[in-house]
Amino acid sequence: MEQRIGSSSKPLEGEPVKGAGFDPAFIPGITAPAAVPAQAGSEDDAEPQDAVAQAAPATAGEPESEAPAGPDRPSDEAPADEAEQADDEDAADGPVFEAADRRARIVADRKGVRLRLDEESCEFRWDEIAAVETESPRFGKRFTITVHTPDRRWYPIEIEAAARARFQEWDEQLDAVLDAYFEEA
Repeated sequence: MEQRIGSSSKPLEGEPVKGAGFDPAFIPGITAPAAVPAQAGSEDDAEPQDAVAQAAPATAGEPESEAPAGPDRPSDEAPADEAEQADDEDAADGPVFEAADRRARIVADRKGVRLRLDEESCEFRWDEIAAVETESPRFGKRFTITVHTPDRRWYPIEIEAAARARFQEWDEQLDAVLDAYFEEA
């Protein structure tokens, strides 16, 4: 009589094996869509729509509305407008430099320097900036501004000016902002 230890008559139960060896569409790190749970109850248990409508009849003279649309109910756009107004008021306290073309944009104000190129953007607070460098080319109309960080990284951006005369104006505006907010350590 032979006895086996650890063997049982029923197969092992557990989660199915996953991986590229078993599923050709398997990509590590990407999860499968969640399974939609079955609807609780059946059509017989659900109330018909007519019964729900009869349970709460509307009076003939009252218009149906979910909430009053008066001045006491704030609109969804009001907080965004207030935030923009607060930012404008804060920015109005000191000098602001702003330059933009069809692809790039730079804004320097009391909060710091914000660069944007197409859909990519970055923001630097004044304590994150080691230096700000400007460069105007000898020929052409691309004004370059480079933000240097203390960890020896730099972030250049080029703004195309309508005329070369803008370079002098932009230099003066940026100098005013740097004099007001940038502290060399």
